[in-house]
Amino acid sequence: MSFESSCDETSVAIIKNGNKILSNVVATQIKSHQRFGGVVPEVASRHHIEEITFCIRDAMKQANVTYDDLDAVAVTYGPGLVGALLIGVTAAKTVAWAHHLPLIPVNHLAGHIYAARFIKPIVFPALALVVSGGHTELVWMPKEGEFKIMGETRDDAAGEAYDKIGRVLGINYPAGPDVDKMAAKGHDTFHFPRAMDNDDNYDFSFSGLKSAFINTVHHAHQVHKKLNHDDLATSFQDAVIDVLVDKTMRALKKHPVKQLILAGGVAANHGLRSRLEKQVDQLSGTELIKAPLKLCGDNAAMIGAAGYIFYKEGIKADASLNADPGLEFDWLPNEAK
Repeated sequence: MSFESSCDETSVAIIKNGNKILSNVVATQIKSHQRFGGVVPEVASRHHIEEITFCIRDAMKQANVTYDDLDAVAVTYGPGLVGALLIGVTAAKTVAWAHHLPLIPVNHLAGHIYAARFIKPIVFPALALVVSGGHTELVWMPKEGEFKIMGETRDDAAGEAYDKIGRVLGINYPAGPDVDKMAAKGHDTFHFPRAMDNDDNYDFSFSGLKSAFINTVHHAHQVHKKLNHDDLATSFQDAVIDVLVDKTMRALKKHPVKQLILAGGVAANHGLRSRLEKQVDQLSGTELIKAPLKLCGDNAAMIGAAGYIFYKEGIKADASLNADPGLEFDWLPNEAK
């Protein structure tokens, strides 16, 4: 059994052998947060409290299992919203204690990466591009269960930038899917900045792009000029994708790997998936593995996939496990980059 409650999705899943989904129940909170234009932590926590027991019941029922059939309980303990994380951690500890099951702590980002196991086994060394509402990271994986950050965003994550420019365009939270659809119909006529694209590192920055977009729209409003929203969306998305793909390809050429894993909520973006496919096809010996579209967002199935690996490696927690909202992978040393 696995639990995910790091942000605005309450989810419980039953996973077999780390790669077969017996059930994956997700209670989304999107409609509750849309009126605020983004996730409100207190509202999210209250929804998790309301939904968690129902998710457990439904996951068990759909999988047609009893507690005697379970081998372990895996749970996201960070990073994320502290109040939201605590609900999942408390529920998981309760189930594990009551039924004498080992408790497996899982980093939320490891869960996103291991969603790829539902496509095929991960072959090492591997590189993961994790792109979501709260995270944009390049993660080096030299072996099973080992993660090293090569680069990350220094300000807004890509998903955050999508939501912020979405508000300017009048798009409800989450804005990513609608911006992606609009981008497929427009042209890059605004040529927004590609921040840090040529810097000698693997870090990202999307705050300047977001500001350039918002300033362009506000100035147009002031001078009563009408802008094509599809072209705005294309110009924004092309700038995001250019930097993500350029940095990733540079990392792949310097550190050849057998697989590149694309994961996280923004990994569902069709423009990003298509561009990476074309670029990776030109590399010899590297395979692109994309997390299944239905598992790109937050869900407990991915936590179960990662939890299975950690369980096999003997990684366990005890009743002192607590939420760690600032949890991070270790950094890859500069001399190794």
